[in-house]
Amino acid sequence: MSAVSPSRPIRIERVIARLNIGGPARHTILLTRHHRDMGFLTELVAGRESPGEGNMLPLAAANGVEPVIIPALGRELSPLRDPAVLLTLYSRFRRLRPDVVCTHTAKAGAVGRVAAWLARVPVRVHTFHGHVFSGYFSPAKTRFFVELEKRLARISTRIIVLGERLQREIAGLGIGRPEQFVQVPLGLDLSAFLEAEKHSGELRKELAIPEDAPLAAIVARLVPIKNHAVFLRAAKLASGSLPAARFLIVGDGPERAGLEALAEQLGLKGRVIFLGFRDDLPRIYADCDATALSSDNEGMPVALIESLAAATPAVATDVGETREVVRDCESGLVVPPSDPEALAAALLELLRSPERAKQMGLAGRRHVYPRFSIERLASDLAGL
Repeated sequence: MSAVSPSRPIRIERVIARLNIGGPARHTILLTRHHRDMGFLTELVAGRESPGEGNMLPLAAANGVEPVIIPALGRELSPLRDPAVLLTLYSRFRRLRPDVVCTHTAKAGAVGRVAAWLARVPVRVHTFHGHVFSGYFSPAKTRFFVELEKRLARISTRIIVLGERLQREIAGLGIGRPEQFVQVPLGLDLSAFLEAEKHSGELRKELAIPEDAPLAAIVARLVPIKNHAVFLRAAKLASGSLPAARFLIVGDGPERAGLEALAEQLGLKGRVIFLGFRDDLPRIYADCDATALSSDNEGMPVALIESLAAATPAVATDVGETREVVRDCESGLVVPPSDPEALAAALLELLRSPERAKQMGLAGRRHVYPRFSIERLASDLAGL
C-alpha cells in the first residue's frame, strides 16, 4: 500500500462515467482544479458521453483540467466491455499508486471501486450525487443495482452523500454502514451568478419578450426523469390565468421532439420557447421572474442553486435534496412531484407578485452563497 506522508502531496484519482452536461461533471471538474491548486496531485478520468448529450469539456479546458478519457467507461454496465475497463483502471492505479480514488456516478463507482480495491489503493471514496433506485429502471434492474451497491459499499472507505434525505434513502436500502456516510453538499463556482443583474434586459431583447411579460424558465436536460411534461402542463394552466406569461425550456436531450410536439398539442406555440443548450445561464436567470424544476428524482439540483445565486426564486418538486436548496415560502416554493396543478399555482403565485418574488430571490442568494460555493466544497473534501 501507498503510505501518505507530509513529505509528498496526496495523490487523488477522480473517476466519473462521462462528462455530460450536468451537476456531477461540473462538480468533478471544479473539484479537480481546486484540489490541484491546494497542492494535491489529482487527475480526472472519464468516459465518453453518448452522441447528442453534449459535454463539459469547455469547462474543463477553462479550468486547466485535461481529463484522461477511457471511452468505454461512459457506457452502461456490460459484461462484455467492462472487464477491459476494469483492467485499464487497475493497471493505471497500480502504476500511479494513488492514495485516494474518488468515484462519481454508478458505472464509474462500480468499476472504479473494484479496480481500486484490487490495486490496493488505501482509500476508496464514492459520491452519490443522487441515485438510480427510483424512476430510472425496471424493478428487476433496480434490485440488481441495489444488490451491487451493497457489495460495493463493503469495499468503500467512505460514502459521500449530498444531504440527510439522500443518506436516509440509500441507507434505508441496506447500502453501507452508518459510520461510512459523510454528508457533503454540492459546491459550485457561483461568481458569475452573483453578478447576474448586470445582464438584465439582454435575454428579453434577444427573444423579443416584452419587459413586463412574466417569464419563467426550466433549466434541465431533456430526459424522462426531469418530467418536462409536468412543466408544460403547468405552463398551459398558468397561461390560462396569465396570458402574457412566457416560458423557456433551456437544455437539450432525447425528449426534445416529443416535448415540442406536446407543447404544440397544448396550444403553447409562441408561449413556450425551446432554447437548447446555453452557456450563458446568468443572462437567462437575470431576466426570469422565476425558475422551475419538475423532476421525479434528483440529487441536489445545480440549476436551483445557480438560480438562487442569481437572486431568481424557484418552484421545485419535493424530491432529493430540493428542500436543502429551496426554503419553502422563503426563497421559493416546494410542490409535490407529478402535479401540474400545484406547479402552476406556485408559478402563478410568484409571477403575479414581482416584489415578493424579488425578495424571495434575494433570500435565496443569501442562503446558497457561500453555503454551496466550490471553495467550501474543496475545503470540506480536503479535510476528509
